[in-house]
Amino acid sequence: MSDEDMLQIALAEARAGLAEGGIPIGAALFAGDGTLLGRGRNRRVQDGDPSCHGETDAFRNAGRQADYRSVTMVTTLSPCWYCSGLVRQFAIGRVVIGENETFRGGEDWLREHGHEVVVLDDTACKAMMRDFIAANPALWHEDIGVAGD
Repeated sequence: MSDEDMLQIALAEARAGLAEGGIPIGAALFAGDGTLLGRGRNRRVQDGDPSCHGETDAFRNAGRQADYRSVTMVTTLSPCWYCSGLVRQFAIGRVVIGENETFRGGEDWLREHGHEVVVLDDTACKAMMRDFIAANPALWHEDIGVAGD
């Protein structure tokens, strides 16, 4: 399965989250052989849970793994510091990012610590986030931990 194919699963999760009234960030975890382990989306709004980011939801849905070094985390948006910490904590070997233009998290830090990071610069991911941020600036600022209007 290509990185672009894996991104489509994360993108479907982001779209589902948006349709539920949430923040459109989706993620999925894949084994080294391309097997889907888990998928998820940002559910902060839907569940009232500030810790339920797309990456953490996918991670939880994947269940326990004995070793994460060959696992790929695919996310529609550059992972925030919280989600970057999750990648470091469990030594997830590879991160595929749909886009990092509307938000840039800890991806350089992950690279510095030996994680492979691939940015796809996906136009659909960028458009979805730009539209969401323009329509929901206060909710976006809340999600990224920035005081806003």
